[in-house]
Amino acid sequence: MNRIDATFAKLKAAGRTALIPYVTTGDPSLAATRAIMDSLVVAGADVIELGVPFSDPMADGPVIQRAGERALAQGVGLNDVLDTVGDFRRSNAVTPVVLMGYANPIEAMGGARFADRAKESGVDGVLVVDYPPEEAADFTQLLAARDIAAIFLLSPTTTEARIAAVAKVARGYVYYVSLKGVTGANSSACRWAWASASATPPAHKPSPRMRMPWSSARVSSRKSKPVRPRKQPLAPAHG
Repeated sequence: MNRIDATFAKLKAAGRTALIPYVTTGDPSLAATRAIMDSLVVAGADVIELGVPFSDPMADGPVIQRAGERALAQGVGLNDVLDTVGDFRRSNAVTPVVLMGYANPIEAMGGARFADRAKESGVDGVLVVDYPPEEAADFTQLLAARDIAAIFLLSPTTTEARIAAVAKVARGYVYYVSLKGVTGANSSACRWAWASASATPPAHKPSPRMRMPWSSARVSSRKSKPVRPRKQPLAPAHG
């Protein structure tokens, strides 16, 4: 069983919601990212999401853009991200790791080679922002053959028909983008992560106690206010 599925099954049995923090790999350094992953597990993370640095992060606002720029300036790329996951797996074989990024680095590596390396490294899920499910059938099959979850996005403007279509192909869980536009600072938005261990989203907002800052700079010790309303995992995908 994929580690994501196993984790959500345990959470459902315990009546708990999942905490899924995000950090940009390589910001401020690869060594720091590796240490942060261990610290997140100790702090209660159920799943860890690693951002793959990319030069044109079209869905992200200034905070994650700058985190990616700092990582890229050090030469951090997709191979380094996979190596970081592999190193993490030497001491942690339980906590799921999901990669989030964009299509270009994967295309440059080659879909099959990426899927092989992701499997070897211990990646459990992949969210590619600019791979809509209609254009990702081959990639999804490559991941599925290696028991890696293909994770897709929903937004406030997603139609009922498209929600149903995404639910048919998604694995692991589905991410809900809570705001229109790019991620980033929003003084009126609450910053929290919520992941339901049931298949039915709640009618109420999550408790403020589930609040989680997603700024890579914040995680790496900068004392700024949380500024990144992240995409929220709604519910485990079935099928």
